[in-house]
Amino acid sequence: MSPLEQIQQHLRNLRMPTAVEIVGDLLTTATRETWPLETFLSELLEQEIEGRSQRRVERLQKSSHLPAGKTLAAFDQKKLPLRLTRQLAQLCSGEFVTRAENLLIFGMPGVGKTHFAAAVGHQLVQAGHSVLFTPTFHLVDELLRAKRDLLLERELRRLDTYEVLILDDIGYVQQSRDEMEVLFTLLAERYERRSVVITSNLVFSQWEQIFKDPMTTAAAIDRVVHHSIIVEFGKEIPSHRAQQAAQRIKQEPND
Repeated sequence: MSPLEQIQQHLRNLRMPTAVEIVGDLLTTATRETWPLETFLSELLEQEIEGRSQRRVERLQKSSHLPAGKTLAAFDQKKLPLRLTRQLAQLCSGEFVTRAENLLIFGMPGVGKTHFAAAVGHQLVQAGHSVLFTPTFHLVDELLRAKRDLLLERELRRLDTYEVLILDDIGYVQQSRDEMEVLFTLLAERYERRSVVITSNLVFSQWEQIFKDPMTTAAAIDRVVHHSIIVEFGKEIPSHRAQQAAQRIKQEPND
C-alpha cells in the first residue's frame, strides 16, 4: 500500500469522505506550489467541513418532503405588497426558528400561502435547519394510526426531531373529535420548544370548525399565537388559480 493509499484509508476510518476524494489532488497542488504543511492541512479540513455541510443539507432536503418547485426563486414576489416582501426576507433568515416561534399564514385559497411557506422551508433547509412539510390532513391521519396502535408518544418524539413543522391547509381538518385531539396534542407538545408553520384559509374566529368546542379552540389558538409571526394575504393579492383559469378561458377559441 502506497503512502497516499494509507492516508486515504486513515481518512476513511475517520469518516472523512470528502478528504478521501481530494487528498491526492491536494497533495499534488501542495507539492507544486510548495505549500507549508499547515496550509495543506487547513485546506483539506476546510473542504471536508464544506462537504459535510453539503451532505447534511442534502439529507435535510430529502427528509423535508418540501414540494420541489415551490422555492424562493420560483416565487413571484412582484405580486406581493411591500410588507409581505419584507416579512419573507426576515423569515428566510431563520431567526424565528432559533426563538422557537410559530409562523401563521392566512389568506383565501389560491393566493400563494403554500408556496410562501414552502419557500421559507427551502431556505431554512439551506441554512441547516430540519424541516418537515406535510398536508395537515395527512399528518393527522398518521397521528390517528399511531394512537390506535398505542404508538402516539413515539410518533410525537419522531416529529420533535424536526425544528420546523409546516402544516399546510389546517382548515381541512374538521371531521372528528379524534382528529381534533391528536392535532391539539401535537401543538401542545411543540409549544415554546419547536416552531410550527401553519397555512389556513380560516381566520381564528372560524377555528371552532377544526377544534369543535370553544375551550379547546381557545387553548389551541393560545398555543400557536403566543410567540408567533402572522402573515396575512389580503384581498389585494389575486388568486393564482383564478388568474390561470381566466387565462385559459381567453385562450379557448370562441364557438
